[in-house]
Order: sequence, then structure tokens, then C-alpha cells
Amino acid sequence: MAGLKNAGRDGVSRMTSQKPDGGSPAALDAPEAKDVKLEPSWKRVLREEFEKPYMRSLKAFLGQRIEAGVRIYPRPSEYFNAFSHAPFDEVKVVILGQDPYHGPGQAHGLCFSVRPGVPPPPSLLNIYKELGTDIGFRPVDHGYLMPWADQGVLLLNAVLTVEAGRAASHQGKGWEEFTDRAIHALNERRDRLVFILWGAYAQKKGKFIDREKHLVIEGPHPSPLSASRGFFGSRPFSKANAYLEKHGLAPIDWQLPMLKDIPTGEKH
Repeated sequence: MAGLKNAGRDGVSRMTSQKPDGGSPAALDAPEAKDVKLEPSWKRVLREEFEKPYMRSLKAFLGQRIEAGVRIYPRPSEYFNAFSHAPFDEVKVVILGQDPYHGPGQAHGLCFSVRPGVPPPPSLLNIYKELGTDIGFRPVDHGYLMPWADQGVLLLNAVLTVEAGRAASHQGKGWEEFTDRAIHALNERRDRLVFILWGAYAQKKGKFIDREKHLVIEGPHPSPLSASRGFFGSRPFSKANAYLEKHGLAPIDWQLPMLKDIPTGEKH
């Protein structure tokens, strides 16, 4: 398995201020008080987005919510975690999610993934179940998907922040436009990627992806509400690897290590 990469590559976009543990908010002492890091290759691709009105509006919205005492997940340093661990030129597979988990300690910037020590949510448990059927995945004791990200799996939510206990609370505030631009860039500038789109939301967001250049795998969402409608048995992971290997690319090692085998300093 590819080694885990360190979080927090150079390249900074300034957003808002909040306590680093994602707990009780801190007051803003300046409009650009908190640095949020964006991986350099992605920063080159998306630099112009940070000067656009929608991003300025998003930044103002986040600042207002933090000043109002609202707890926001994930912590600011992890807003762009998906990009930090899957540089633009190293992306092989894109899995699209909707918005971060809104429970305490869950979200850390990768869709479907939770922090070490946090029980895997139901959708992730169903992903593990399908992995077992598809590739013989052995059960693990965590829901931490960083080893996938470090192999070039972009685990990207459409919306990168959420308020505690309020699912979808930051939809329609600007994040969707930002993540659309990221997907457009991959679609236009890269070849032979795999896009995994589970559920109607992800499929609508990815409808413009060029099926001649890339493999698009669509299916029901792994949520317990829909997994039995065709997610189970869809074998997306082996299909993704077959496509990569067909085009001379190394497959993804979908088998996660046990938590004890992930270096402590890399559990971000």
C-alpha cells in the first residue's frame, strides 16, 4: 500500500478563525485571521476561485456563523483535506459525497471518512460490506479512509462545511460552485479517471463528466435507505481497478490497515 502522506502541504488560502479542535468558536480578530491550507497543485488550478464574489460571500458567511457562536465541522485546517492528500496530477479515482458529517468528532475533510476512534457511520459500514463482496475486503476497526486518499482517491464532498447537528446547513452558500470547478478541472485537464457517483445528488453534480475520456460508475447511495436498491452487488471497486489497470495505471489497494498500523502522526 502506498505510504501515507503528511497533511498540510504548502499553499494557503485565508478564510476564518475557529478553535483548532473544531470546538467552541473563537472570535475573529481580523477578516483573514485563520490560514486554511490548499495543496499547491490544486491552488494553481483553483487560485482564481478565491477572488470570485461567491467565495468572498462564502467567507463572509462562515465568519458570521463563527462570530455567532456556531460550531462548524470540520476544523478550518481540514476544509481542504481532500485536496491535501490527493494532488491534482495524482488523482486516479474521485468519490463524490454531499456534505460533512455533523456529529461531534466525525468530519475531517474526506467524504464518508471519520476520525480514528469514531465508529463508522451506517453508509460507511455498507461500503465495507460491498468491499467484502467485491474484493474480499477484511474488516477493520475504524472508519478512517486516509490510506485511500494517499493513493489518489479524491474523497470530495460537494459542500465542505456543516454546522453541528444540522445536516446540509451550508448548502447553497458557495461551496458547490467551488467543488464544481474542481471536478470540471479534472474532467478537462486529466484523462482516464474513475468517477464514482452514488445517489442522485452526486450523479446530478457529475452529469457533465466526459464519458469518452473517463469511467463514470453510477449507482444507489450506500445509505441504509437505498443500499438494497442496487448498491450491494454493484462491485464499483473492482470495476475501478480494472479500468485503471487496462490503461496501465496502478490499481487502488482498497484494503485498509488496522488502526494500530497507521502511524500515529499521520492520523489527521
